[in-house]
Amino acid sequence: MTNNWQDRISINPNVCHGKACIRGTRIMVSVILDNLAAGVSEEEILRSYSSLTSEDINAAMVCAAVR
Repeated sequence: MTNNWQDRISINPNVCHGKACIRGTRIMVSVILDNLAAGVSEEEILRSYSSLTSEDINAAMVCAAVR
């Protein structure tokens, strides 16, 4: 898992209405979680969102668990 998920997640009121996003992108944590909940594999998510890494997906899951 990501050692410090907060290094990968950004919450900025001026980006995506203040929703948690992967830092440096406008990909919301909720989009990643929705894909995973729908049964989309990590590999498919990475293909669909080429700027993401496995660590980003892990950080999104940790963020959701602790928030």
